Amino acid sequence: MNRDTAEGKFDQVKGKMKQSVGEAVGNDRLANSGTADQVKGAAKEAWGNTKDAAHAASHDAAANARATRDNAAVRSESTAHDVREKITSTAQNVKNSINEKADDVKHRRTA
Repeated sequence: MNRDTAEGKFDQVKGKMKQSVGEAVGNDRLANSGTADQVKGAAKEAWGNTKDAAHAASHDAAANARATRDNAAVRSESTAHDVREKITSTAQNVKNSINEKADDVKHRRTA
């Protein structure tokens, strides 16, 4: 709860008390002032709640951005590993193919 929310709640309680006292003693000015305080307090509380919600949304968005960045880094590392594995596998296959051709040439030459 932020300051605006707390002040809003206080203003509403204060206004309710002023309204009740004003109505009890027949003082319309005091009762109307209490009503105005309640409205002001409700607006302050709503503003405070809006600020809290915006702060929470901002915090969540930052956390999601960090998680997305971290996931991208992990995927990038995994992809890099896979590419290196494919390169070495291809090199091994090329070497084996060349060795087979060389062996064929050697065997034909001796035959």
